[in-house]
Amino acid sequence: MTAAPPPSASPSSSAPGGLQRRLGLGAAVVIGLGSMIGAGVFSAFAPAAAAAGDLLLVSLLIAGVVAFCNATSTAQLAAQHPTSGGAYAFGRERLGEWPGFVAGWGFVVGKTASCAAMATTAAVALVPDPWTRPAALLLVVAVTALNAAGITRTAAATAVIVAAVLAALVLVVVVVGSAPPGVGAVVDAASGAGGAGGAGGAADGAGGAGAGPTPVAVLQGAGLLFFAFAGYARIATLAEEVRRPSVTIPRAVVIALSAALVVYAAVALVLLRALGSAGTAASQRPLVDAVEAAGAGWLAPVVAVATGVAASGALLALVAGIGRTSLAMAREGDLPRGLAVVDARRGVPLRAELVLAAVVGVLVLTVDLRGVIGASSFGVLVYYLVANVAALTQTGEHRRWPRVLPVLGAVACVALVVTLPLASVLAAAAVFVVGVLGRLVVLRRRRGSPGAGRGSRTTGL
Repeated sequence: MTAAPPPSASPSSSAPGGLQRRLGLGAAVVIGLGSMIGAGVFSAFAPAAAAAGDLLLVSLLIAGVVAFCNATSTAQLAAQHPTSGGAYAFGRERLGEWPGFVAGWGFVVGKTASCAAMATTAAVALVPDPWTRPAALLLVVAVTALNAAGITRTAAATAVIVAAVLAALVLVVVVVGSAPPGVGAVVDAASGAGGAGGAGGAADGAGGAGAGPTPVAVLQGAGLLFFAFAGYARIATLAEEVRRPSVTIPRAVVIALSAALVVYAAVALVLLRALGSAGTAASQRPLVDAVEAAGAGWLAPVVAVATGVAASGALLALVAGIGRTSLAMAREGDLPRGLAVVDARRGVPLRAELVLAAVVGVLVLTVDLRGVIGASSFGVLVYYLVANVAALTQTGEHRRWPRVLPVLGAVACVALVVTLPLASVLAAAAVFVVGVLGRLVVLRRRRGSPGAGRGSRTTGL
């Protein structure tokens, strides 16, 4: 293993001892899809419908617009700065060390919790209860081993997972879509239900039974759906491993996001057809209930397995993205420099991924983090806020999309904070405070250490 140097000045070549440019357009798109078509497509529609009622599709449209704004900012930055780290690297390069650190810290901590949540979600869907935690640990080990084998192996495994999940979803859409409308959909049409009534807590903000959803409730539905498929940034975190990044990354991000939006729209339509908005909001397993309402109960086990497989694919992409962001932060001393190591043979940040696996392994064995996704979502919003503000500083040939898009993206990131539970916001804020205070302590120690100030790279932990 060798300490990874900063990326090569040439975006088409690989730096000696660094990550290798092995991914083409197809592999980048697949990794993006693996991040977006995860467990969210099976679970996000119930709370979104509870908030937005029969305006669920409006919420999905808003989520798609917000996602497009954030995606174009991320792609534009990655094309100019084709290095690992995503918004951490972009924020540091264009806005300064602190904005970059805040984005990176929120991403690494929040997504580490998400890793544990995805592993547990997959295990719950695939194995009986007594074996859930051991199965989650085995899944973490297997995913880490796949990632450690090299980025091309990660892409190949993700392609298999995405193909399997898409096949299951297409089957569900065709079967449910060709069946007569379900009772819930007929009731919605007859009553003109706007919100989901008493189907869920979020529906209370939708105006109550018989009233249409409020704009805030529709925005809340949009936020829930946005968080479900906001994985396109994973492509940007792998920018140092993509061939011809200035061309490949913008195309990959747009293609992957467009495909994910089509999938989510199709699923939303069949759920509303089979269950209606109230039935979707009240369901613990919307797709399972939809196939049963369509008289295709034989598909329920397929949906359950697809849920576990999709969560596994999301975990695979998360580990890859966190590993690269940790590598970038370690290079700059914002994480221990010992993590800034790339395996010479496999071309992966092996040490960072092994440390991540150890942390996630402990988490899945000791706590159930499926309920902390709200706190992770706060970190996602901060991450994209930094990316949008950084994109606003780009000029000339590096500006690929209108300036209004990063402006809308930044405003939307702030607006979507209102969709998060207060407890999640406070928990996430505490995590950021810990990170900021920790960095302040480290910086003070560095300034007082012998040799401080002799060079810009004497900041290792």
